[in-house]
Amino acid sequence: MTLDQRNSPKLLLGITGGLVAIIVLFLAYQWFFATSNEVLAEHEATSLNTPAKPAASAEVKPNESPVATDEKPIQLVDEKILKAAVPENESLAKEEIAKLEDIQKQLNNQEAVLKAQHADANDLVALKQEQIKLLEAQLAQKQ
Repeated sequence: MTLDQRNSPKLLLGITGGLVAIIVLFLAYQWFFATSNEVLAEHEATSLNTPAKPAASAEVKPNESPVATDEKPIQLVDEKILKAAVPENESLAKEEIAKLEDIQKQLNNQEAVLKAQHADANDLVALKQEQIKLLEAQLAQKQ
């Protein structure tokens, strides 16, 4: 490139225009995904309106389960989502189905984690009860 070509106003305008176009595309991309994330967050917020209920009581008797039997089950998914009409546009329908499948996967993962935590908690309670019995036996032997 010669010195005249490097100092050309056309080249400077072309580079400036290219940079502006890249910046505009980047901002449009950010705006598009920010609005789609808000829609996803809105769907998640409606499905997670009901907070988790705390344990029935802090004290659990040795032969009793800490879960109360008369409580209503927690509703994890809002009924509006299940009964909402599927968009007629095929790409929007596929996107909605993908979102719902993702939410379902998250709920299944959360259920598995909660079941594992519940099993671990039951194991810990059983071990603590056994430890208490052993300590009581040791105390009785020393007296």
